[in-house]
Amino acid sequence: TALITGAAHRLGRAVAERLADEGVNVIVHYRRSREEAEAAASEFSKMGVRAWTVAADLELPVEAERLVDRAWQCSGGFSILINSASIFEKGSLENTTYESYFRHLNINAWAPFALARAFAGKAGCGQIVNFLDARVHGYNFTHAAYFLSKRTLEYLTRHLALELAPAFRVNAVAPGLILAPAGEGPDYLDRLKDTVPLRTHGEPDDIADAVLYLLRSGFVTGQTLFVDGGRHLRD
Repeated sequence: TALITGAAHRLGRAVAERLADEGVNVIVHYRRSREEAEAAASEFSKMGVRAWTVAADLELPVEAERLVDRAWQCSGGFSILINSASIFEKGSLENTTYESYFRHLNINAWAPFALARAFAGKAGCGQIVNFLDARVHGYNFTHAAYFLSKRTLEYLTRHLALELAPAFRVNAVAPGLILAPAGEGPDYLDRLKDTVPLRTHGEPDDIADAVLYLLRSGFVTGQTLFVDGGRHLRD
């Protein structure tokens, strides 16, 4: 059984569907997308696994800290935690606000920290996969708070891998040009594909494949798997 944050849509949904197809029960976390989460859980149930939905606003530390308990109660326990929920808001060094700065840190870094700690306290062993960004080693001057939060999560991945070993394996996947950000048009991916060494963009299935690899690889921990067609090499 896996708890997947942000599993109602986008990459979280793709990963949840792949795991369900592999016979993994799924706890679908959502913030406001109740209808989408319930539709996803219904779809997964038809695939022959058990599925539950649980709501939590990860911007609020108290809700992040309680999510593992609530997911544990509804499912009877789980052995996989996938931290895919995140926000991606514009903001340069000059115009990033205090509120935006800490909103990104709360959702993208503190929530995975709180969830991992609570999960490790309940489960005797398990696996954690965090979602980073393929440009985590580079710079993006229009999304300062977002990239700061993802760099924090990258450090946390390595820290947890050491501190929770050998009972837990902790890894990360770093998606590149896979989905257009909210508000961008259908040509977004095609416009940017030439910035990628492989001269193409990826698909959500590429991320699901990467997560499945990390979950199956018993001798891999503390690693970040870049799924970006080589884009991170230019950073």
